[in-house]
Amino acid sequence: MRTIVHISDLHFGRVDNALLAPLRELIGDFLRPDVVVVSGDLTQRARSAQFRQARHYLDTLPKPQIIVPGNHDIPLYNVAARFFQPLVKYRRHITRELAPEFVDDEIAVLGLNTARSLTFKDGRVNRRQVDYLRHRFGQLPGSLTRVVVTHHPFDLPQHMDDDDLVDRAPMAMEVFARCGVDLLLAGHLHTSHTQSTAERYEIDGYAALVVQAGTATSTRSRGETNSFNVLRVRHDEIQVERYSWMEGAGFGLAATDIFRRQGDIWHPAA
Repeated sequence: MRTIVHISDLHFGRVDNALLAPLRELIGDFLRPDVVVVSGDLTQRARSAQFRQARHYLDTLPKPQIIVPGNHDIPLYNVAARFFQPLVKYRRHITRELAPEFVDDEIAVLGLNTARSLTFKDGRVNRRQVDYLRHRFGQLPGSLTRVVVTHHPFDLPQHMDDDDLVDRAPMAMEVFARCGVDLLLAGHLHTSHTQSTAERYEIDGYAALVVQAGTATSTRSRGETNSFNVLRVRHDEIQVERYSWMEGAGFGLAATDIFRRQGDIWHPAA
């Protein structure tokens, strides 16, 4: 079994400082993950000071880490930087790798950058990116549980607008089906959500598991308390635990969902 801690939308520049130490202590002292996933929006406005704050905090969390940028990590008001050097500060302070990966003898976790200069909020994947993932997963043993990390989601709760989906998601999902991607981790919406892709994408014999993280530390909660996910990953079973902030008590376990695999289809456990 492997343990993945999945945090998202830290938004340094708009963080609740009271959450930082409890989150760090819970992850490092109690959960002790095999890998920490950070699915984008490390900053509020892509300023150097905010990236430095994010980098300092990430350095206090366990390693290894798989980190991808979000739309807030691209400058908004500096038009020249937005279009000509959109991720220069992110790459300077966080990581130069825009397609990070973690592979061991049980899981393969690959990151994918969906942040784009031409959109203020939405994200996009392109054929080159998904072809790279197909090639990389094709080099790995079939026994590994395959995980893709993005900022923008490939699936949504039913009450949300489809405009929040990452652009070209159906194209990417067809490729993910061919290379057996099991698990899709994302952020962006500040809403926790877990479900199979079967309802949205009718792909014969295939359904991945989508896990959405809320915001771990931002004051921009959008109606949901701060939260993050812990995933216990086995080859044929994934347990998703949501930890939520409880005033006066810190982060505590709020919900647990279990999914099991039959062939290439992930579905809720009975």
